[in-house]
Amino acid sequence: MTFPIDRPRRLRRTASLRALVRETDVLPRHLIQPLFVEEGTGVRRPISSLAGQHRWSPDTVGEIAVSCDEVGIPAVLLFGIPAEKDATGSGAWADDGVVQRAVRAVREAAPNLTIVCDLCLCEYTSHGHCGVLSGRVLGDGEVLNDPTLELYARTALSYARAGADIVAPSGMMDGTVAALRTALDGADHEQVAILSYAVKYASAFYGPFREAADSAPQQGDRRGYQMDPANGREGLREASLDEREGADMLMVKPAGPYLDVIARVRAQTDLPLAAYQVSGEYASVCAAGAAGWMDADAALLESVRGIRRAGADIVITYAALDLARRHRDTGVT
Repeated sequence: MTFPIDRPRRLRRTASLRALVRETDVLPRHLIQPLFVEEGTGVRRPISSLAGQHRWSPDTVGEIAVSCDEVGIPAVLLFGIPAEKDATGSGAWADDGVVQRAVRAVREAAPNLTIVCDLCLCEYTSHGHCGVLSGRVLGDGEVLNDPTLELYARTALSYARAGADIVAPSGMMDGTVAALRTALDGADHEQVAILSYAVKYASAFYGPFREAADSAPQQGDRRGYQMDPANGREGLREASLDEREGADMLMVKPAGPYLDVIARVRAQTDLPLAAYQVSGEYASVCAAGAAGWMDADAALLESVRGIRRAGADIVITYAALDLARRHRDTGVT
């Protein structure tokens, strides 16, 4: 008796068959588009290190927000670039700050869009670090934890007053989520959610972002508070701590080099899980595409599929708008 051999290729024969059995989709609803907002008026400034991305001003950011809303992207993530910086990053919590005005502009232009505000001080401090410096000679991130938490709380309240739906703390200070949840709830902003950058590595893939946001440290580095790229179990600990402190969603950043960590965090938690395809991941694919070495559009979709397959419910990516437009125009997921 002859037994039939297994032939998985039968289900790959046509595009419709492949779509029928596809396990992982990338739909617009899975994506968040990061946006950079700087002081000024009429700004639509291309970012040289991030192909297709721009800096916007508060009066123009509504345009790109509407474009995101029209193709079904549910949320944008705002980063601010202030005109002036100081030692404590006081521009971060100014009620007339660049992000606060951008929140109001996006809300007016696209009322149904979810607005996420990245919450850190590195774009606002003159030294480029994510908090209050200790006054000692800066080595590997001599940042004072608890005084920094006070400033994070002030910033979260300012974003909430402006109308943010979600605050996303990215500074990797211990106890951040608990401090923000206490501050928000105590000021009647309990409806504002926290998307914690729970597992954020001290990565070489942030280079283009630091150019785009003018946030490179002036001395030292951030290895004293961001995670060692060699560690995986530590990421599970960080995620568990933030969940216990009251985070509504968790994030792993970067995404591509840490698919194993995404999968392990996904197995540990029932919270919604985001992953950030960071600037270096995006820029390297775009650069290879510009050089003719690969199809950048196909590679970006494939990489985001991989992030979703690893377990991310949400992918923050600079390719979000392009991927959503491609889905609208071609139906490709």
